[in-house]
Amino acid sequence: MKKTACFITFFALAALLWTPAAAQEKQVLNLGLEEAIAKALKNNLNVAIEMLNPQLADISVSKAREMFQPRFELSFGRNRQESSSYWFIQGAGTSVNKMLDYGLSIVEAVPTGGNFSLSLQNYKSETNQPFQLINPRYGSTLRVDFTQPLLKNFGLKVARRQILLAENSLDISELQLRGTMIDTIYLVQEAYWNYVFAIENSEVKKQSLKLGRDLLDKNKKEVEFGQLAPIEILTAESVVAQREADLIQAEGLIARSEELLKTMINLSAEGDARSKTLVPVDKPDYREMKIGFDEALKEAMERRPDLKIFQKSLDAKELNLTVAKNQTLPGLDLQLSYWSPGISGDQLIYAGDNVFGGTVIGKIPGSASDSFKDALKLLYQNWNIGLTLSVPLSTFTTKADLTYAKMDLGQSQVRLKNLEQQVALDVSDAVRAMETNAKRVNAYRVARELAEKSLDAEEKKLKVGLSTNYFVLEFQDKLANARSMELRAKLDYILSVERLEKSMGLSLEKRNIK
Repeated sequence: MKKTACFITFFALAALLWTPAAAQEKQVLNLGLEEAIAKALKNNLNVAIEMLNPQLADISVSKAREMFQPRFELSFGRNRQESSSYWFIQGAGTSVNKMLDYGLSIVEAVPTGGNFSLSLQNYKSETNQPFQLINPRYGSTLRVDFTQPLLKNFGLKVARRQILLAENSLDISELQLRGTMIDTIYLVQEAYWNYVFAIENSEVKKQSLKLGRDLLDKNKKEVEFGQLAPIEILTAESVVAQREADLIQAEGLIARSEELLKTMINLSAEGDARSKTLVPVDKPDYREMKIGFDEALKEAMERRPDLKIFQKSLDAKELNLTVAKNQTLPGLDLQLSYWSPGISGDQLIYAGDNVFGGTVIGKIPGSASDSFKDALKLLYQNWNIGLTLSVPLSTFTTKADLTYAKMDLGQSQVRLKNLEQQVALDVSDAVRAMETNAKRVNAYRVARELAEKSLDAEEKKLKVGLSTNYFVLEFQDKLANARSMELRAKLDYILSVERLEKSMGLSLEKRNIK
């Protein structure tokens, strides 16, 4: 028995020591609605995931634009050929030819679908064969080339298709991020006000339970003094037990609502979420707002992200149709070229100016720079202009692509009309819900005021013996229900206003969020 008493004393002391520490670990976080929205936009995982998509799309845009960036090219080659001499001009022995070539060029695609290039090619040629006038020989050629499709593959949209599609995808990803943020704001609002309702409803249940317990205590005293039959206590005890169960359920709803709000704002990103208790500081403030359907629908058509996303997708399909039409045309390409050559090297001097004598008595030296200077001086005018016509023998594939693009665009246009109808219905439902909930608030306010007056009257009748506990308890239940319904109506009205803002796409502008 002594050991048992010691254990009981030990655990009692441990409980006393542990309870205050545990209570101290629980932090209270006062949270307003706008602060909750800010935390959600900062910490919510869905927003964090969606926020990466515009960055990825922007990289795709940069990658697509590279096709019109100028390209610098360098080339270098060296060649040596040896073979035995097989006729008298080559002389006896081994014939050796050496070639060194190198060059640089700038190549760029132009937005109309063509290509432009500016190049400078150089070479050095050297041989041991006789009867050469210049050996080694240096050559340079400055060249400009331009090609331009005139039918197929011609046009700004056709040539810049990949860039336009990438930019379109970037716009869509930004609109999707905007839509995710709007949805997140509404879900936070819904979670916040449901949490407020759970807390306020719990207070209503507590007040109702207090009224029931007060009446039960009063009945017990009257039974003790013989003023009331003992059976009258049973009704009060039954009602009190029922209200205690209702309070337990209401407290469970508080815990569930708080957990949902913590998840929506991702409170765990700021530390241990379970060690914090959220206390909402904003109370439901009923202020009736007037807005017509036509005004709301106009805003929705201009701002709704889902509509804009679909319109952007429609732009991409229109571009695909333009390209498909262009691909059915025959190919007609224009080629323009201009080049200026320059030649230099060691000029050989033969005895008696007789090359066929084969006797070299001297040379006039030349260099690679001389040939380069001659090329830049444009001493020799060389140009070329040409047209190439290409007519496919079969256009089955291109016509099929064109038909598909037309049908795809037509289908998307019908879907856009359907989406616009859905948006109109969504706005209509939101406006109607707001108007209905405004009427509900006024009706439940009157019902609550009447329930308060009825309970007060019934309690006065009970004091003078003109009523019973049953009727008083019944009026208490009616008052508690009226208070809960009025609170629910107020929060439903607030949520219907916020749903209307969401359906109009105004949630970000209202908070100046960009």
